[in-house]
Formats: sequence, C-alpha cells, structure tokens
Amino acid sequence: MHSRSIRRGGLITAAAALVVALAVSLVALSTPAQAGVKQQHRGAKAVMKDRLGDKIPQFTRDESYPQALPNNWAWGAAGWAQADARDHVWYLHRPLAVSEADLAAGRLPAPPVVELDENGDFVRGWGGPAWVDPWFVGSFGDTGEYPADTPPEHGIYVDSDRNVWVTGHGSVVLKFNRNGRLLLTIGEFGQTGGSNSTTLLGNPTDMYVDTKANEVYVSDGYLNRRVIVFDSETGAYKRHWGAYGNVPDDGPPELYQPGRPLPEQFFVLHCIDVSRDGFVYVCDRQRNRIQVFTKDGTFVKEVVHTPDAPAGAGITATGPFGDPAVSGAGFGSGNAIALSADRGQEFLYVTAPPGIKIFRRRTLEFLGSFAAGGGHGLTSDREGNLYTAGREKFELTGYVKAPETVASSSR
Repeated sequence: MHSRSIRRGGLITAAAALVVALAVSLVALSTPAQAGVKQQHRGAKAVMKDRLGDKIPQFTRDESYPQALPNNWAWGAAGWAQADARDHVWYLHRPLAVSEADLAAGRLPAPPVVELDENGDFVRGWGGPAWVDPWFVGSFGDTGEYPADTPPEHGIYVDSDRNVWVTGHGSVVLKFNRNGRLLLTIGEFGQTGGSNSTTLLGNPTDMYVDTKANEVYVSDGYLNRRVIVFDSETGAYKRHWGAYGNVPDDGPPELYQPGRPLPEQFFVLHCIDVSRDGFVYVCDRQRNRIQVFTKDGTFVKEVVHTPDAPAGAGITATGPFGDPAVSGAGFGSGNAIALSADRGQEFLYVTAPPGIKIFRRRTLEFLGSFAAGGGHGLTSDREGNLYTAGREKFELTGYVKAPETVASSSR
C-alpha cells in the first residue's frame, strides 16, 4: 500500500524545500460581546510578555500550510497532531482513508507518521505494517470488531527527548525514536483486561509524557474508562483512576443527557494533556466535558464545554459502538485539547462545535471560539500557533481585550 521507497529502518526526506509566500485569511473570533473589540496587531513574542488576565488570543489561518508531500503521496483521514520542541509538527494520519479522488489519480498513501518542519515542508515519514509488525488494525465501516468503525491510527505524542509515542486500534502504546525504531511497547497487541487491569490497555487514545518524572499518562478510552500512568522508560504500572477520581467501572454506560446530572464514569475518554503547574486535563468525549485532576488522580473541577452537542457523525443504526444499549448516544464532542504557549498557559483550547473553543485554563470560563475543520487532534507550538489533525495552521497574531465572562456549566 505504501511506496516502495519505504524501507524498514530507513528514512525518507524531502528533496528540496518549497518557498511559498505566506497567505493568511482572518479567522473571526466569535464571542458573546464582540461589539467595539478591535484586534491588536502585535507580534506573538511581544504579547507573550504581557499579563494576559484580561485578554484573549486572536488567530489567522495560514492558507499556504502545509506544502505538498513528496513521492506522489496523499494524506489519509485526519488522525492526530503534535508539535515537538523544535516547532516541527508530527501527524498521525490514516492511510486506509485516502480519498477516492487521490487513488483514482494514481497517488499513493503516505506513511502514517509524517513529520513537517515549521514551514510545512516534509522532513520524514515512517510507520505502518511494512515498518513494524504488528501495526494497528481496523478499517472504516468494519463492524466485526468492538468497537465498530474504530480507525487504526489514533494518537501521537512527541516527548521532550524527541521520542514519538503512537497509539490506535490494537490496545497498545508504542514508543519509537524519531527515526521510527521501536523502543517500548506498553500493553499486549489485541488483548484487553478491563479498566482496572495494571498490564493491559483498551484501545487508548492519547498520551502525555513527563520526561522529568519518567511517566507517561494515557487516556485509555475507547474500550476502557480511565487515565492510567506508566513508567515511560520501562512500561511499569504506576497508578490509574476514573472520572472524579473514582475507581473505573466497566458496567453498562450511563449516557450523557443535556440538563441531567453528569455521569460518574468516563465514556470515550479521548484526549489528555498536563500543564506546567501540574494539572491533568482530559476530554470525556461522549459527555462533552473536560475534567481536571492533580497528577495523583485527585479530582479538581470540570466543565461541560458543549452542553447541547448533537450525536456525533458516522453513528450507525445500532449506536457508535455497535451496541443497541447506546443507540443514539453519539460520540459527543471535545475531541482534543491544547494548552497555550505563554508562560502561565493561560488558555485551554478545545476542538468542539463550531471549531475551536477558548477557555480560561484556571477557571474554565468560556471566552469565545473560531471556525476550524479537522478537529480530531490539536496542538500548539512554542509561538502559540495552533495546528489541527486536519493539517490546518492557525497563527497567533495577538490578543484583544476579553469580553464579559461567559457562563459555563462547571463544577
């Protein structure tokens, strides 16, 4: 399925960088009190030094990003995105979902792991069953394995040592070096043991690595309903917890219903991030909420970011997991989160309808939103620019005075 130029243990690099003029279009920030708010056209670096307590960020879409892939390669469906310490962005996409138009034009699926530099030029690509076996499994429209319609590739994270962590359908977390050499496997491929197993996972979705503490935090969230922490060097189990710090329960799910008390367990735990001041943020997708914990699993607070979100796209007649008991529940929203790049990480970004929502991180106050497309994954570089899994780049151009505080559903 991949180009013959992909070799086990080898690297693929672009022949030359493309020089493309930067073309940006303004992305309007939709807030409840926009009247009279004027954009401040200031450089992101200068504004980073200011106090941000009464300001909110503004972004413009970089229409020139990314540049074309080499080797007649085509992107598949959006998977995840993660910026590294050099502001290179790593994408995990889904080669099985390359468009029919690209295939008809004779294009080949790119390898699932792709690194782009700060200009959007190709640096390297690797991964897939020809690279490491076994690789993640599944396909769109496959209803023969629980959960139905789970795509193979899901989450990617690049730690401060430039190791690349990948997860997907197969119930494992894989740790590679940046050249694609497998360093560590956590879990057993195709094996799951429920939300209180200390050795097996259940289709984990996302990761965060604390290299100083040698810990990897995993949102173990399609089959299981928990956060679990392992030693990032050895894979040894450390601790785990469920929603509100509860012991996770794999019984029939209590479904989120707008206006009703929030369920006491996670369901489709979809993303995870950790702030510099030591708080763990997770998105519980079916419940449309973000929960916050200390690193030991103590619950701090939560916010329902999209109280009236409709059922997710692609829901089958038997429900998102092929189970009539959850028919109509939908996947919810809040696929991914990112923390702002300023020193205090003042802002929390959430991919949720209608695009990317902006919250004050410490209070979880909703500030506004702007339109974006491929929201299955989200990341921020050191300059505060945002990148979605759909390969959109939104440049941070400055800040405006914040509108009046918007009420949100939180506790």
